[in-house]
Amino acid sequence: MSSHYDRAITTFSPDGQLLQVEYAQEAVRRGLSAVGVRGGNCIVLGVEKKSGARLQEDRTVRKVCALDHHVALAFAGLTADARILINRAQIECQSHRLNVEDPVSVEYITRYLACIKQRYTQSNGRRPFGISCIIGGFDSDGSPHLFKTQPSGAYYEYKALATGRSDNIVREFFEKHYREENIKTASDAAKMAIKGLLEVAQLSQNTLDVVIMEKDKPQQLLEQSVIHEYIGIIEKEKEAELEKKKQKK
Repeated sequence: MSSHYDRAITTFSPDGQLLQVEYAQEAVRRGLSAVGVRGGNCIVLGVEKKSGARLQEDRTVRKVCALDHHVALAFAGLTADARILINRAQIECQSHRLNVEDPVSVEYITRYLACIKQRYTQSNGRRPFGISCIIGGFDSDGSPHLFKTQPSGAYYEYKALATGRSDNIVREFFEKHYREENIKTASDAAKMAIKGLLEVAQLSQNTLDVVIMEKDKPQQLLEQSVIHEYIGIIEKEKEAELEKKKQKK
């Protein structure tokens, strides 16, 4: 029955859904995980990334991209779709600087991307973008912001969030462990993001990319050796917690 209502993006099913949008959201759920964590003066974006082929240039596989000096985007879903939206967002950031002589706010560029996505849900001959975007950065007053856009064009602001494969598991982890007052430094935010990814990441097959953003500082992509140091610290903390529980018993 569903096939009758998914032939055109503009056709609603009897229960009020656009099935092509639902399919786009399924493409996101099948994508590798991406997370974002907001601190008092920092933003951290982390993604799970497939290990490339032996002869592949690793620099050509990026799931976290800079939109401007102060804004970055991570995504889960179809990489080719993401490339189109990233290019449009980068052009809009530069156009805004040229016309207004001020950098874009994080909500402005998020709303711009959400509007593009929404337009692709109401026009024949198109399909929705099969990606969910996490946009993080700083406004001109120095305040950090973290947003998420859906394939439908909806967007929301978060303190910590996840999208992609098993995002509900990572979201539950953040809801249980994230406390804004405990994220005092970029290192704290990076560790929280990596902890969230480790809830679902398969390190034997994939790697992690983590980008740290601080006000008036260049965006920093952590080296894999640094990420492994964080993972070692996290594993030691887990072992210490297990020991405490055993001692209580």
